[in-house]
Amino acid sequence: MVGKCERTGSDAPIARRTAAAVGALGLAAAIPHAGPALAPIVPAVGRRLPVLLREEGVEGVALTFDDGPHPQGTPAVLEILRAADAKATFFLAGEQVERRPALAAEIVAAGHRVELHCHRHRNQLRLTPRSLIDDAERGRAAIEDATGQAIADYRPPYGIFSGAGLRAIRSRGWRPVLWSQWGRDWTRRATPESIARKATDGTRPGDIVLLHDADFYSARNSWERTASALPRILDELAMRGLKSSVLRR
Repeated sequence: MVGKCERTGSDAPIARRTAAAVGALGLAAAIPHAGPALAPIVPAVGRRLPVLLREEGVEGVALTFDDGPHPQGTPAVLEILRAADAKATFFLAGEQVERRPALAAEIVAAGHRVELHCHRHRNQLRLTPRSLIDDAERGRAAIEDATGQAIADYRPPYGIFSGAGLRAIRSRGWRPVLWSQWGRDWTRRATPESIARKATDGTRPGDIVLLHDADFYSARNSWERTASALPRILDELAMRGLKSSVLRR
């Protein structure tokens, strides 16, 4: 076929149309699986999915922390929140809860909420629905056993939902949660100043702010920069008349 096209060109348009059709079919097959993964970075996609990006009808802002509990990061964040009389929601990793159940319980005892992030921190796009649910159920059990608080919300690792994963999570009655603001605090180049600036840039009532109190799955010691940024974030929110609170159920 290639030789014939080179000689006459008569089959070239057919070959191009065939290749385009194959590519379109591949894209159409991929969109239901991977399309929801765009939600954290393409707001229009997130708004069209049954995913919580921000809360309507609230006066405050929901600070959320992923990936803990962490032996240094979580206590540091809890102390800063205590001093500011602020509340937050912690999306926990089951494997970390199993290592530190008392610290997970401490989060709830301090008046904060704990929710489900995962058991192992893996990309949903690489998991079968069965593997995903098995992981989520193991994480849920670890969190509920350690804290006595029932899980209601789920945020996936990396903020990535697959189509099948989103359906599976909703079938369990859990609310899929992402965010409307983030500090990008997991990166190696993040600084306390950049984290605070990004987390509060244009923040308004109902926003959900993503931060991390752990560095298990991100740049080493990133939790230190987050802890340093947190007082600045809370001060900036207070200047705007916004109080940090837990996610509503």
